[in-house]
Amino acid sequence: MKPIRIGTRGSKLALFQAHHVAELLLKNNLPSEIVIIDTKGDQILDVAISKIGSKGVFTEELENQLEDGSIDIAVHSAKDMQSSLPEGFAIIAFTEREKPNDVIVSHKETISYTDPSQKLRLGTSSTRRVATLKHYYPHVTTVDIRGNLQTRIAKMESGHCDALLLAYAGVHRMGYDHMIRHVLSLDEFTPAVGQGSIAVEASKQLDEQLALEIRKSIHDNDTGYCLQAERSYLKVLDGGCSIPIFGLATVTGDSLLLKGGIVRLDGGTKISHMVSGSKTSAEALGRELAQKVLEGGGEEILKEIKFTLNK
Repeated sequence: MKPIRIGTRGSKLALFQAHHVAELLLKNNLPSEIVIIDTKGDQILDVAISKIGSKGVFTEELENQLEDGSIDIAVHSAKDMQSSLPEGFAIIAFTEREKPNDVIVSHKETISYTDPSQKLRLGTSSTRRVATLKHYYPHVTTVDIRGNLQTRIAKMESGHCDALLLAYAGVHRMGYDHMIRHVLSLDEFTPAVGQGSIAVEASKQLDEQLALEIRKSIHDNDTGYCLQAERSYLKVLDGGCSIPIFGLATVTGDSLLLKGGIVRLDGGTKISHMVSGSKTSAEALGRELAQKVLEGGGEEILKEIKFTLNK
């Protein structure tokens, strides 16, 4: 059979994820080849993501090539995927989720984010992380920092900031565990929807049997239920990656627990709720949580954030 063409961004982390997917396919006797595609999010590094528009920043160019048949599947960090895909596309698999925590990474051995006497400058491009820091640790200064992991680390080491606030999954996959100074609490720093998993996207025109074979090779069922709940929640809130929305589902046996909420940009208010039920009701649980968050003050915060970002 012809190799499955895997579309990916060209960063080391994106390539790691694409090669991981290729290995999972090969275990099921499905050969593949990797096609590197440049995206808008990779090209514009001197502007915050919230300013260039959060929808499709890292996915649009890959979807164009899925549509014209240049590639068969596209591999993304699940947290980069918008809550509503364009017509004609679907996520056909999610890999088993890595530890979903945020971490503080630094070349300095003693870094404290809880001590107000230590003037800490943390590098991050995430509005969720900035807003969460303002809520819990307002003494910490944040510095907007973009680029791939290696670029960010180089900027940090050259004095741009003291430390970086990142997802554990990317740091671990790139072999920088030795630079992790703090693994942050999931209660305080509940992650972005999808954090820690890899999503495989395809055009609905892809051969149905091939799509099933790809899914069988890659998809982790429990992660799938978690992401179904989280993405259903995000879809109701209509939040892109420039909105400080957080959500994390966990599965135990047949039960699913979903926690999520939203933080004001200035950190002044954080709204958080949780719901639980059968994992087979994942989508309904996502919608239920979204209603709780909206009715609990989230709707007002969301309007305020969207107004601020659209100025």
